[in-house]
Amino acid sequence: MIFTVAIDGPAAAGKGTISKAVAAHFGFAHLDTGLLYRAVGAKVMTGADPLVAAQTLVPADLDNANLRSHDVAQAASQIAVNADVRAALVTFQQDFACRDGGAVLDGRDIGTVICPDAPAKLFVTASADCRAMRRHKELQARGNPITVTQVLADVIARDQRDAGRAAAPMVAAWDATVIDTSEMTIPQAVAAAIAYIEGRIA
Repeated sequence: MIFTVAIDGPAAAGKGTISKAVAAHFGFAHLDTGLLYRAVGAKVMTGADPLVAAQTLVPADLDNANLRSHDVAQAASQIAVNADVRAALVTFQQDFACRDGGAVLDGRDIGTVICPDAPAKLFVTASADCRAMRRHKELQARGNPITVTQVLADVIARDQRDAGRAAAPMVAAWDATVIDTSEMTIPQAVAAAIAYIEGRIA
């Protein structure tokens, strides 16, 4: 069975957590497409050309333990506005989406650009303040001394870059179901996503 679930949304809204839970529930493969940009960003931080880094990306590059760092996330957001880089990564994502057995892809332009015909589309969001608090806790747990104020500024700046870029801006697909996780627990958000997808499969 080929069944694609496209999950988009801003940073720290919970789409990654929901995507993994949904993939596990249905037995689908999961791809965090943000890791593709983080992997390219990590290469650029070592001096690589953005386009060359994107064109030569291999699955093993996604296993880099440093891809979840704050600095790599910022680098990823900055190179993600590069239309040539995005184009170079489209095929990788679309091939994954069409794999047999079902696939869940989460990112910022899955339902609008990568898989516009996906039968199930979600846009997971939350307030900037809520997302900043969540991200701050994650960074603190990793020993990062960054302040909540700094994280909030980064979240807002990243939202502006993602939504304002000319190439594949972050926006909810017209036919996506929106889940606002600001006042939801993780189990509640996951349950809402699963219920929606079960309806689409049926």
